[in-house]
Amino acid sequence: MLSRVAENLYWMARYLERTEDMARLINATTLLLLDLPPGARFGWDILLQVAGVSELYREHYGPPEEARIMRFLIADERNPSAVLSCIHQARENSRTFRDVLPAEFWERINALFLFGRDHAGASAANRHDRYAFLNEVIARRHALVGLLVGSMSQDTAYQFIKLGRNMDRADMTTRIVDVTTAVILPQRDSLREAVGESLWLGVLRAMSAFEMYRRHVSVQVRGNQVVNFLLKNGKFPRTVKHCLGEMEVALALLPNSAGPMDMVRRARKRLDALRFDDLSPALLHEYLDQAQKDLGTIHHAIHREYFDHVAGGTGFYVEPRRNPRPEGQHVPTQFQQIF
Repeated sequence: MLSRVAENLYWMARYLERTEDMARLINATTLLLLDLPPGARFGWDILLQVAGVSELYREHYGPPEEARIMRFLIADERNPSAVLSCIHQARENSRTFRDVLPAEFWERINALFLFGRDHAGASAANRHDRYAFLNEVIARRHALVGLLVGSMSQDTAYQFIKLGRNMDRADMTTRIVDVTTAVILPQRDSLREAVGESLWLGVLRAMSAFEMYRRHVSVQVRGNQVVNFLLKNGKFPRTVKHCLGEMEVALALLPNSAGPMDMVRRARKRLDALRFDDLSPALLHEYLDQAQKDLGTIHHAIHREYFDHVAGGTGFYVEPRRNPRPEGQHVPTQFQQIF
């Protein structure tokens, strides 16, 4: 396989995962706001910080305000991390290697793009329509993944899709959890406890993790147990540990994977060593920031080995590339900042 095809597959998977995860992040915030009692406050600008697009937003919109932020994160294609932008870029990258994927994949991703283009702008205006639209985007993206899992040979091409999907999924899991550090809790102890339970329940539901949390951990929703589950549980597909394990499996089936594999194993060791007894916002943010840095290190290792022949990648490349990135492919702003 040519490195340009591998890179396209990797980023196509990242864009599709980013589409769903941005939708989940926004819905998590919506649920969070519905559950907050009087005395608790939330700053909308934290969504921009979590997505890594604060400066770009200020350039186009000025002060943070809910309606503007929602439009920017959902429908504004000047934002490369917006839901509609990610769908568009995934579609464009898919166009360049349609012969590698099942024929139905192009039809469905094109239908997703048309649905997003027709409904994203109007749906961003109010919370009810926004929630319904984003849930539909998530469902359609699930159909695309199911098509690949059920209809695509699990060869080298599939492993790069798997790498991209799990890289972005692990990153966004840490970001959704990090949203909780932006909530300003009320001072009364009784209210703080009630708000905390609602807060973590919203996070679990936004990630479709509530039932699995109850099955594997407890019927009681406690912050330290939720964080431990979402980061360190090896069985639930959206946890950071599970995603690292999936990346390790994919790399084991690719040539010249020693460098990236070592980075993945280091990240898993560091994750296993974390303890969540003290869940102060500052300490939790520090933990999550380190997890994101580890994911950035893994991405760099994958890029050096398989996509960047100038940096010394070996064996995998069949031809050099004149451009650093295939035509039509754009790395979102937050990837440029983090990676």
